[in-house]
Amino acid sequence: MLVVRPARPADLPALERLATTATPRLTNLPAHRDRLEERITRSQRSFSREIDFPGDEHYTFVLEDRERNEVVGTATIRAQAGAQDAYYTYRQETLIHASQQLNVRREVQTLSLSHEVSEATLLCALSLNDRYKGTSAESLLRRSRLMFIAQYPERFAEILAVAFPGYLDSEGESPFWNSVGRHFFVRGYQDINHLAGVRSKSFIAEVMPQFPLYLPLLTPQARSAIGREHPDHEHALEEMLAEGFVRSRHVDIFDAGPVVKGELERLETFRHASWHPVRIRPAHSLPDAEPAMVANQKLGDFRCVVARYALSPTGQLMLSPEHAEILGVEEGRAVLAAPLALPAAEDSLDEGEL
Repeated sequence: MLVVRPARPADLPALERLATTATPRLTNLPAHRDRLEERITRSQRSFSREIDFPGDEHYTFVLEDRERNEVVGTATIRAQAGAQDAYYTYRQETLIHASQQLNVRREVQTLSLSHEVSEATLLCALSLNDRYKGTSAESLLRRSRLMFIAQYPERFAEILAVAFPGYLDSEGESPFWNSVGRHFFVRGYQDINHLAGVRSKSFIAEVMPQFPLYLPLLTPQARSAIGREHPDHEHALEEMLAEGFVRSRHVDIFDAGPVVKGELERLETFRHASWHPVRIRPAHSLPDAEPAMVANQKLGDFRCVVARYALSPTGQLMLSPEHAEILGVEEGRAVLAAPLALPAAEDSLDEGEL
């Protein structure tokens, strides 16, 4: 029985393991005990705070396998990506160089430092035990955050963003970093990635060149890595595109991984989520139905599980006693449910950035 819930201090050892085993290592989930401990404390403070609009809140969740009594995954929401420090990305742009005298007109692709994503809500720091990858547990961990946002929209921006890890070579090096960042920091990608996780990415942008980077001046390997996700995150990107996110022109300043953005009202989870009163019935008597994410409406005691989307003729959601207990709901209490299945992914670019 799997459940997503807010992280608590006792989860610290599990978060350390998940940070250490993340592939690749995540800047926003540093394998650093003090930083992870601060993250849990900050998350608890965010859940308990009265909020009218998004700020510097971080909400950290864990995926718990109750049968094993083990935390097997974690994921975070940053209410506003740049609430404390500007959230820097590179924006892909096109410059036109033309000369009438020489009868020359060239379109040149460039990258420019940007902090446009700073106002968005960021879904980040997801790490999952390998045993659960490729199962419904992965979707539950990733998308339960949307179930939380759907209930408390005042706490988040209308635009959500996800930055995916970029392409690394067989030696774990970033061709993009080696062609760009390493000229300004005499450090390898893994080293600088860890340093940014312990501190923040803002100090990187302060030293990187402020003028546009002309892509023809980069190595072919670096150019081919721009907007390319790490192979281990291909499924995650596909699921977010199926959810309704679209590719933006922004990429990560370290490894040039893709940044996708989504408007709340266009996301599948928001469009199809609905409230249902609960009817509790024995598990063996529940009718067959498609799986759904089901969440309670308790802010600090948020819970989200995968259960059958079995509705009674009067619109009640039929739950087993086990699921009702995990959610902390009694018969008649309302829960939010949304189909776990998603339509086929559409890989498109944000229309507002064409």
